[in-house]
Amino acid sequence: MTATADVLESTQRSIAHSTRVSSTNTARILGLVWRCSPVLVLTMGSTTLLQSLLPAAGAYASKLIIDSVVQSTNTPNRGLASVLPAAILALGLGLVGVLVTSGSQLAQELLGDLLSNRISEMVIDQAITLDLSFYENPQFYDMLQRAQREAGFRPLTLLIQMLTIASSTITALSLLALLLRFNPWVVLALVLTTLPALFVQARYGQEAFRLFSWRTPEARKLAYYAQLLTSERSVKEIKLFNLAQLLFERYRALFARFYRENRGLTVRRHLAGTALALLSLLGYYGCYVYVIGRAIVGAITLGDLTLYGAVFLQLQGSLTGLLTGLSTIYESALFIGNLFAFLELRPMISPSANGRQPPEKWQEGFVFHDVSFCYPGTTLYVLRNVDLHIRPGKKVALVGENGAGKTTLVKLLARLYDPTEGHITLDGLDLREYDLGSLQRRIGVIFQDFMRYYLSARENIGFGQIEALEDRERIVAAARKSGAHTVISGLPEGYETTLGRWFDDGHQLSIGEWQKVALARAFMRDAPLLILDEPTASLDARAEYEVFQQFSALTHDRAAVLISHRFSTVRMAERIIVLEQGRIVEEGSHEQLLERGGIYATLFNMQAENYRD
Repeated sequence: MTATADVLESTQRSIAHSTRVSSTNTARILGLVWRCSPVLVLTMGSTTLLQSLLPAAGAYASKLIIDSVVQSTNTPNRGLASVLPAAILALGLGLVGVLVTSGSQLAQELLGDLLSNRISEMVIDQAITLDLSFYENPQFYDMLQRAQREAGFRPLTLLIQMLTIASSTITALSLLALLLRFNPWVVLALVLTTLPALFVQARYGQEAFRLFSWRTPEARKLAYYAQLLTSERSVKEIKLFNLAQLLFERYRALFARFYRENRGLTVRRHLAGTALALLSLLGYYGCYVYVIGRAIVGAITLGDLTLYGAVFLQLQGSLTGLLTGLSTIYESALFIGNLFAFLELRPMISPSANGRQPPEKWQEGFVFHDVSFCYPGTTLYVLRNVDLHIRPGKKVALVGENGAGKTTLVKLLARLYDPTEGHITLDGLDLREYDLGSLQRRIGVIFQDFMRYYLSARENIGFGQIEALEDRERIVAAARKSGAHTVISGLPEGYETTLGRWFDDGHQLSIGEWQKVALARAFMRDAPLLILDEPTASLDARAEYEVFQQFSALTHDRAAVLISHRFSTVRMAERIIVLEQGRIVEEGSHEQLLERGGIYATLFNMQAENYRD
């Protein structure tokens, strides 16, 4: 098991649902909510306090009204005036309730927006700190999806439930104060018929957490099917190969399975809830009948009967809200553990706080010292015992069949990974001793799976050297070097034209045109080393010829590492490295390798024969 897989698996184990973890997560998320907006949190807290006192006050106001009405009917000439004070009190409480509820909802909506965005920012900020090894591990995407899923609603739900618990507690205490003077046994009966809901809700909350956690990989597959069926990049092939119905059926089948699992849990949860609601209802009416009996024998007034009837119902509702809130907090805190687990991931290649700055001018260049490498989560070596020297100002080409290790080698060179065995030096110092960001800024690169930014053409090129994003002359110069300038000049808004068709004003480019833009991005960086991984794969012969006519001029004072399957491109390098199954098996100039008659000569002659045919 490799280091990245160990980090991911140990982090997943750490989110095991337990009461201690749930409590810790609750405290952490409340701290996060407070930092989002103390004013809105205090507003929600104060309105919750007022809302929690209103039920008892309202019930008592109703008692006063009814008692006043009864006295008025028994006392001639008292009239409506005797009821007005109690009615005014009830009206005032109602007005306060409306204002408090409105203020609470306003604060809740505003805080929800701030909190959701803040957590999304935290997830994105964490994701961009992690290195390439995570992005090539499927477990990482499971954790990322779980973290993103919780960011939208769980934290606010937890806060609302915390306030609900506080409100229910205060309400229950105020109602209990009214009931205890009547009969403590009635209070006990109401509590005992409500308490079982807590344990049932906690149990099903835990079950829901387990269900949604273990099936995250397949949930990603469901989203992937939906993306394939609706994506611009896949729609042509799906239509031509008639794949739509097959993929749609797979989507529907997977969703149907999810629905069956959800239905089983939901049905069990609601059946248990219904049974507990019936128990609670029996408790309520049992106590209510007892109070009616006391009113019949004259032990309490009609107003007291109304008061206690309302208090029974409200107390039971408060207790149910309290217990439901506790179970919801427990469940939400378990799910939020996924968010914190993701935020606690640490990159395998960490930027050094005291790393050296790479030299402006290289003396010795890069040297691979007996380097071997296997990707995290695997034991298969992609590179084996590689010794390689890339000298300053020299052009090196990497040749080999797919899977020979060419792209992996340049990933190590750019320190996107560290070697599993051996080490790489720059001017005699291990790459680990250099500041990571500074080192990577000294390397210009374009990979075969280059990025297409659906932004302006200027930004697509300028991103190659972010500090020069507004340097129009430098951007145009880079575009001229790659052949992209002619393409961009013909666009409606020139360099300010949005590329791609994701947005209304976007303009689509051909694959070859996109590659010219990507090449320009690589040429933006005035770096001592330029890495070109299949830089002309999507260009036609004429465009390729034009690019490489300038190749020597573009790299005359810098080292270049070139990966290409086209030998017309490869032969321009001063030194050609032939890789086979992760090992260097041949090296030399084009002429030397042809004379040797080995693998390179065989591959070159096969390609030349195809052109002659």
